[in-house]
Amino acid sequence: MSKEKISLYTTSCDGDKSNDKGELCVFYKCEKDSLVKEVLGKRPGWTEVNNDYEWDFHWCNVTWLRKKFVHSQMKKNARINHFPNNYELTMKNLMARNLRKYQKMSSKDSSCLGVYDFFPETFQMPIDYHLFVEHFKRCPGSIWIMKPAASSQGKGIFLFKDLKDIMNWKKTRVTPKEGREELKPPVYVAQRYIEDPYLINGRKFDLRIYVLVTSFTPLKAWLYRDGFARLSGPRFFLNSIHDKFVHLTNVAIQKKAPGYDGDKLGKWNLQQLRRYLTAKHHRTDVEMLFKMIDNIIISSLLSVQNIIINDRHCFELYGYDILLDQYLKPWLIEVNASPSMTPSSQDDQLLKYRLLEDTLNIIDMEGRLSGSEKRVGGFDLIWDDGLVFREDVDMDRLGMSTIIANSHLGCVNDRENHIYKLWKPFSYL
Repeated sequence: MSKEKISLYTTSCDGDKSNDKGELCVFYKCEKDSLVKEVLGKRPGWTEVNNDYEWDFHWCNVTWLRKKFVHSQMKKNARINHFPNNYELTMKNLMARNLRKYQKMSSKDSSCLGVYDFFPETFQMPIDYHLFVEHFKRCPGSIWIMKPAASSQGKGIFLFKDLKDIMNWKKTRVTPKEGREELKPPVYVAQRYIEDPYLINGRKFDLRIYVLVTSFTPLKAWLYRDGFARLSGPRFFLNSIHDKFVHLTNVAIQKKAPGYDGDKLGKWNLQQLRRYLTAKHHRTDVEMLFKMIDNIIISSLLSVQNIIINDRHCFELYGYDILLDQYLKPWLIEVNASPSMTPSSQDDQLLKYRLLEDTLNIIDMEGRLSGSEKRVGGFDLIWDDGLVFREDVDMDRLGMSTIIANSHLGCVNDRENHIYKLWKPFSYL
C-alpha cells in the first residue's frame, strides 16, 4: 500500500458518503475475477479505482494482503475482504493443528461448544513424518490422501496406500523462505481418506458452504442458505485410487474429465440435495445432519477465534468443503479463504451473484443496517458473541443441550422478498 493514508471518502464526496448531488459515493478496488467486478460495478454510487490509496472498499487477493495491508494507514470505515492471518484456518496443516487444540480444550472446559471428531486424522508432513509412519503401520490397508498445505483446486493431491507411493514427494526439495541452507520436501498433509462416502447414483460428492465472518473479537458469523454439492463424473470405486476424476470433486479437476457437462452433471444446489436426502432417509436424521454441519462451522471458527488477528476493517467470506459418509456423518475437509467466484453454469452464476450481493449488503458501506439484524438476504446470523438461536424453535421444550443455531442451510431462500422489505425505507435504491 502506498505510504499515503487511505481516505475513506475523498474530497469529491465532501467527506459525508455523498457527492454534490447527494448521491452515495464509494470507491472500490478489485483484483479478483469478473463476476466480483460485475457485482461491485452495479452497486449504486460505487466507482472503481485502480491505485492503492484511493479506495474505500478493496476486494483483494491474498498476495496483496500479505505485502501491502497496513492497519494504521486505513481510516475507520475502509473495508477489505481478508483478515491478516486468515491462513490459520485455511492452510490445511494449521487448520488441523488448531482444531486438535480446540478439541482438547473443549473436552476439559464444559463452557466450550461441544466438539466431536469431525475431521479426519491428519499429519503435517514432513514434521510429523515419523509419527505418521508409525500410525500407518498400525492401520494396514488404509487409504490416505496427500494434499499440499496451501494449494487449492485439487492441485498436487494424490491417494496412496503404500509408503513407497510418497517417495517422489519425499525426494522433492524446496528452498525455505527463511533462507536456511537445509532443503526439505514441500509442506503437505497426510489425511485418512474417507473410504465410505455417501453416494448419489453411485457418484461421490462434497458440499460447498459459504460463511461470512465480520469479526473475530467478538466472533460474528453468518451462514448462507444456498450452496451446492459438487459431484464427480465417474462412479465411485476404491480399486481405482489413482483416478482423480473418481475421487476429487473439485470443478477444476472434473471439467477436464471426458464428457463433462457442468449444467447437467456438475452440481446440485443444497435445496435439491436436502430434498433428496429427506426422501431417502428419516426427516429427523437429515435435520441432525444439518445441525452437525452448523456445529462444525461454529467449532472451527471458535478454534481460531483467539488466534486470528481481528481488525475492524476486515471481513472474510469462507468456502467450507464438507464430505458426507454413508452414515450421514459430515466431515470437514478444508476451508477456503478465496472460494472461486467463477461460475460453471447459469445456475451457479446466479447463486454466486446473489451471494456476493448479500455479502456487500452485510458489510454495509452504505450505512443502512441497524446492527441488530439476524438475517440479511440469504445470510442468517448463527453466532454473535454466542450462539444465535432460531426464533421458531421452542428451547424450553427441546432443552439447551440441543444446538439449534439460527441456520436455514439448504432451506428455501426467499432473499428477494427479504431484501425488498429490508431496503424499502431507503428511497435511493
